[in-house]
Amino acid sequence: MMSYMNLKGKRALVTGGAVRIGRAITEALQAAGAEVVVHYLSSAEEAEALSPFTVQGNLLSADDCARMVEKAGPLDILVNNASLFTKDRLADGFPERVLREFQVNLFAPMELTRLFAVQAEEGAVINLLDRRIRANDTKALPYSITKKGLEELTKLSALELAPNIRVNAVAPGPILPPPGESGEDFAVRAGNVPLELFPTPGNIAEAALFLLKADYCTGQVIYVDGGQHLLGNGVFDQGV
Repeated sequence: MMSYMNLKGKRALVTGGAVRIGRAITEALQAAGAEVVVHYLSSAEEAEALSPFTVQGNLLSADDCARMVEKAGPLDILVNNASLFTKDRLADGFPERVLREFQVNLFAPMELTRLFAVQAEEGAVINLLDRRIRANDTKALPYSITKKGLEELTKLSALELAPNIRVNAVAPGPILPPPGESGEDFAVRAGNVPLELFPTPGNIAEAALFLLKADYCTGQVIYVDGGQHLLGNGVFDQGV
């Protein structure tokens, strides 16, 4: 018989939970009855409009990570959603820029997961990856490495924290254009999508909730990208 985690009454911390995909995950958790602590860096107004429980923190700081978990806890769920994205090739990968990306995208989720496991007798973690983990995107080299590293962290921490804490991941494809970019321009830049459909933030949230509820799943990655990860490096063969 399948077993499902009941999210009602659970307390969750969602990093970057006030905007874009993070907002969709926050709202989906709330709709399922969870109490969500929304982490933000600078989106205080958006966070406070979403939840009475908020925490500000800079993921570049290990001290801030510790303070966030202490203030937000005790926690049943951790969603490592916040990330930093720069389109840097190797030539642009100056140490200070690369270290910032690694700190936010990989080291902070590792530290937050460690701290979560210390204070939680049982629970679940969701990491947000990227379909690029199945490709070699030289135009976003540090970012791609951090997301591939986060996939490995998902698997390794799933093994180490079993059976009491489950760790899974969602790997989105192209979702939303950056601020100031039109949807048409974004669609061209996003490349080929086999299903010819762009997923929505709500689709990402649905996948995250499935993995949170599925007590029998750990170490799993769900791609929500219209099949784009199947193309590997061929995403732009017929595009830009």
